[in-house]
Amino acid sequence: MGMYKYIRAAWKKPKTLEFYKERLIKWRREPVTIRIDRPTRLDRARSLGYRAKPGIFIVRQRIMRGGRMRPKIRAGRRPKHFRHHMVLGKSYQWIAEERAGRKFVNCEVLNSYEVAKDGIYFWFEIIMVDKAHPAIMKDRTLKWISQPNQTGRVYRGKTASGRRSRGILTHKGKGAEKLRPSLRANKGRGK
Repeated sequence: MGMYKYIRAAWKKPKTLEFYKERLIKWRREPVTIRIDRPTRLDRARSLGYRAKPGIFIVRQRIMRGGRMRPKIRAGRRPKHFRHHMVLGKSYQWIAEERAGRKFVNCEVLNSYEVAKDGIYFWFEIIMVDKAHPAIMKDRTLKWISQPNQTGRVYRGKTASGRRSRGILTHKGKGAEKLRPSLRANKGRGK
């Protein structure tokens, strides 16, 4: 087994409770969005495109679980059309990516992965790329992200978690005709 396979196996085992608790206590005191030196899960970060080179960095984003309740409706309503929870098409991971993208305006979100969760929060680590950095412009595998059509890709659901929320990764071929180019574009077309 290679080194990354051992790291992946260690993450799949039940975590040492004391170490895990200490880490979460420390993370809860940190700011919501924080830039970190190196990824917590190196195997996952490398598989999603992270490289230890200038122009690429990691951001840890904290996001609250729950909180999708509707505001109280004070006017008249039809009980059939009233739900306590909003029906959202976005995953927590996609929302975390968008928030990190808003914090670091000059960078693009490459990908993200979950690091931890407790009863209140999720923590995701997001791989950010500075698309104007010379090292990124020269890199054969990453220079595609500096093209103009990749601007704001996280807000258009072009990352892996965004595509998963849109149903693009899971539904392919027959039966997925109305997913592309988007659900809104196909809203009025047949059933």
